[in-house]
Amino acid sequence: MRKTLFALAILAALAIAAISPRPLSAQSSRLVVATGLDNPRGLAFGPDGALYVAEAGRGGGGAPPCIPLAANAALQTCYGATGAITRISALGDQRRIAVGLPSLAVASGIDAIGPADIDLGQGGVAYVTVGFGNNPALRAVFEAIGARFGRLVRVEPNGQWTEVLDLSAFEAANNPDGNAVDSNPFGFRLLPGGAAYTDAGANALIGITPIGALSTLAVFPNRFVPFAGGTIPMQSVPTTVAEAPDGSLLVGELTGFPFPVGGARVYQVPRNGGPPVVVATGFTNIIDIVATRVGMGYVLEHDADAINAPGIAGRLIRVNADGSQTVLTNANLTKPGGVTVGPDGAIYVTNFSTSPGGGEVVRLTP
Repeated sequence: MRKTLFALAILAALAIAAISPRPLSAQSSRLVVATGLDNPRGLAFGPDGALYVAEAGRGGGGAPPCIPLAANAALQTCYGATGAITRISALGDQRRIAVGLPSLAVASGIDAIGPADIDLGQGGVAYVTVGFGNNPALRAVFEAIGARFGRLVRVEPNGQWTEVLDLSAFEAANNPDGNAVDSNPFGFRLLPGGAAYTDAGANALIGITPIGALSTLAVFPNRFVPFAGGTIPMQSVPTTVAEAPDGSLLVGELTGFPFPVGGARVYQVPRNGGPPVVVATGFTNIIDIVATRVGMGYVLEHDADAINAPGIAGRLIRVNADGSQTVLTNANLTKPGGVTVGPDGAIYVTNFSTSPGGGEVVRLTP
């Protein structure tokens, strides 16, 4: 299925290039192809050759209903129907095709929670994870007004969307890692015969069958790391899943506090589930990965010096066939949120992914 979609995407991209004076495949080592996005996160090409971006929105500007921010109870995060999916067909041709998706943020709209990742299947139907980042029981105040977080959403080519699965309910019922009940559905990938998503709150990789049944494929346990002269337990916080050439799954982790520089890893998990095996190390705050035909292709770091440090620069790293790593110095990224490789062979990254209105998509040719 993926080979077929890839071929269709190439043909569609060529068709767009024929009618557009500035196609996405324009030659440049670094080119901004979309601007004005609200907290843009995951992105993926569709069978029509267009690039689709999940925007987490900007919350509700401080208006109720609200709940305390999980990381800082003194701050309130408030609901707004500001999440969206944007389609980029060519340079200067971007529009929100799906709007009104749930979003949760502090009053300024920064670092919103909402649509987190996207993948497209046959017929251009998109599937989008909508996060939450807290105990699923706290969703009740939003569900009372019809706003549903922690879901998988299906988006039709015409932009109409429907909720198809309650992903966070799985954490509430099963709590695979045994830590505090916490769910934040994040990375998502369609697979032959189903799909998989990472729950960054549950520290787990969850599989989805074609009929919508959920099961735990892997759990990423706490590990002890140095801190303040001793050691403390650190959670994994898996953020992304990709399919390797052999059909196994690659999972990248953000890591939890104290967010050690170089402490994030990439794991490999059997397609049908099993113990995760570390296959690459030395990263910091992984937010997304891309697998290529020769294996792991690119690792995107949300913050290269850790999210609790002053710097805000992200980093894109190519993992070479021999396992060595090359930093792509032309990226110039700030808090990036997602990465994909286009049918033109270029790399596309969402940049300023924690910014309401300031997000963008960057095209890179390494």
